[in-house]
Amino acid sequence: MKSPAPVKYRAALHFYAIGLSVATFFLLFAGGMVTSTNSGLAVPDWPNTFGQNMFLYPPSMMKGGIFYEHGHRLFASLVGFLTIGICLAFWILEKRRWLRWTGTLALVLVICQGVLGGITVLYKLPMPVSAAHACTAELFFAVTLLMAFATSRAWISAAGAKVRWASPEQALSIAFCIAVFLQILVGAVMRHSYAGLSIPTFPLAFGEIVPPFWNFGITMHFLHSRIGALLLVLLGGLFIAAVMRSPGHSARIKAAAGLLGLLLIGQCVLGMITVWTGKAPLLTTLHLSGGALVFATGILLALAIYRLRDAASLRLGFAESSVRTSPSSKPRDGVALT
Repeated sequence: MKSPAPVKYRAALHFYAIGLSVATFFLLFAGGMVTSTNSGLAVPDWPNTFGQNMFLYPPSMMKGGIFYEHGHRLFASLVGFLTIGICLAFWILEKRRWLRWTGTLALVLVICQGVLGGITVLYKLPMPVSAAHACTAELFFAVTLLMAFATSRAWISAAGAKVRWASPEQALSIAFCIAVFLQILVGAVMRHSYAGLSIPTFPLAFGEIVPPFWNFGITMHFLHSRIGALLLVLLGGLFIAAVMRSPGHSARIKAAAGLLGLLLIGQCVLGMITVWTGKAPLLTTLHLSGGALVFATGILLALAIYRLRDAASLRLGFAESSVRTSPSSKPRDGVALT
């Protein structure tokens, strides 16, 4: 069986993918400011802006809520064009079929995002559509992170490493990322059903640990700010401890795990301050952005554990075997996703 051709590291493509991930993060922040400032219907039509071509709308008219809503649309268009570019670049330059289709998935998701955003405006901010719009943005962000990591020198140089799925860190990394996404989903439902202050105090709820009465808003708020946050911190603590205790991980991976712990703490503090300040727009958006950073760090850490741990062991094994074998002997690589 003929072995696949080696994958070439392309610095320009890698930094393009990083740029797309960074732009997507700022797009999430911009979208958060739209909701935090109640500017979702500041521009009441779509895809036009007050009947004009969106790209020709005068910047001098972008004031108040229009600045947030129209600015969000323009930035979303930029991310859309960047996604088209990386999808085309993958199909032209990339030899890895799975990465080509990942680029296509990113394009599909960004198109869905645009359509969901338009429906949100046209149908006056329906909660299910608005929440779906927020969660699809996070999924798109996750895909951009995968593309950025998969085009990196570290990922490509790890080709041939055998992957073991039995390690507790791998299982915990997957569970943690799923838990973060579910927490984001509950938060999106809470946010777009205007339940962010359904429980206006913290840590007590109406003077008690458990609310003495319930409705939809209180239920979603309690699930997100109490139960979900507590479970996520506990699961994150287990995940971080497993990574720190493992002798097979590099100092960089352990540093990333430490960063994840700091982000979790910061996110909890921001959540408390958001309630205490009555959902001040900037603080509320920073809390949303903090959730995206926790999600991103969890995904990158999960990918690093999957890809790099056994790669490091493999390189160590090559170094040891080179001492015992002649210079002309060549170690055989395992099979892995390249």
